[in-house]
Amino acid sequence: MQKIIRVLDTTLRDGEQTPGVHLDIHEKVCIAQGLEALGVATIEAGFPASSPGDAAAVRAIAKVVRKTEVAALSRCVGRDIDVAGKALRDASCPVMHLVIGTSDIHMEHKLGMSRAKLVDTIAESVRHARRWTDTVQFSLEDATRSDPIFLRQCAQTAVEAGATRINIADTVGCMMPDAFGPMIFDMNQFLGPDIVVSAHCHNDMGLATANALAAVKAGARQIECTINGIGERAGNTALEEIAVILALKGVGETGIRLDQLCALSARVAEMTNVAVQPNRAIVGANAFTHSSGIHQDGILKAAENYQFVAPELVGKAGHDFVLTARSGRNAVTHVARSRGHVISEVDQDRIYAEFVRFADTVPGAVDGDDLDAIVGRVIGKAPVLAT
Repeated sequence: MQKIIRVLDTTLRDGEQTPGVHLDIHEKVCIAQGLEALGVATIEAGFPASSPGDAAAVRAIAKVVRKTEVAALSRCVGRDIDVAGKALRDASCPVMHLVIGTSDIHMEHKLGMSRAKLVDTIAESVRHARRWTDTVQFSLEDATRSDPIFLRQCAQTAVEAGATRINIADTVGCMMPDAFGPMIFDMNQFLGPDIVVSAHCHNDMGLATANALAAVKAGARQIECTINGIGERAGNTALEEIAVILALKGVGETGIRLDQLCALSARVAEMTNVAVQPNRAIVGANAFTHSSGIHQDGILKAAENYQFVAPELVGKAGHDFVLTARSGRNAVTHVARSRGHVISEVDQDRIYAEFVRFADTVPGAVDGDDLDAIVGRVIGKAPVLAT
């Protein structure tokens, strides 16, 4: 039996911290509804104390999202906790998400706290948050640069005060998977089976997904992600990547409806005005697009020749071919026929020869109109368009 892995999506909180991104309430509600339909366990709707607009957005999401948990982030400050609690008042499944830095770097240079003061603040803040909701997640910010023994103390303090989930944050994306996995394993063993250990990974060195996978293998029962991997600096663990990996490699069951991934990716890209790079895994424009003639021929014979992830799995209609001078005869014929041309076996070679001559003269790809013209010159017929 596969283990169940919770997905906390933080597109609306950490994702909105992407430089230049601002979502209005309507856009946030729209994305939240998409996330609920996608099947995430928890939607982190925002950081209410950060602005009146964020508080209003969390309230709006709490009213419309009924089946999925709605979380609000809060610093370990009494006023912030109350603002978050009020914003979550209408949520059917509210989650208070508290965060504080536990590394010596954060304590000295950001918080101005001693270790003893930090521990007291954690206990007081979790107890305060429990007045608003029974479900409190506590995040150990900059956990991966924290003293391991002190990290245990902070986590234990949060649990004893009423937290049921402990999140290990690789805040600056500095961890390697072979170090992050053991860290998660240690915390999981220390806290025991009643506490959900979560992993929040940043992508500063391109390792967010790898670290999230290592965390799951080491016993984490929740991963924190964003659609398209958006977020501060180099972003966060990409939900679409980790969900597909866990499903196809049999590592865990997330409940994510994979066939909705590409549609929601496109919606988030449009609303945030952050384009998805073409070669991005799963949701990039080139993820299921083939240019090499060898690959195109292989795909036509059997898709698994050159594609491990089926496009239909993640909501794509199928494979796309880009026609260039590197494309083969079978691919050119296939695309021409898909555009309505009736091509005999005899005509294929003539069309391909004319195609290659033309393709060698243009930079980039040969578009559909040019292909229509090539075929028309060879066979003297217009395509038969579907009605």
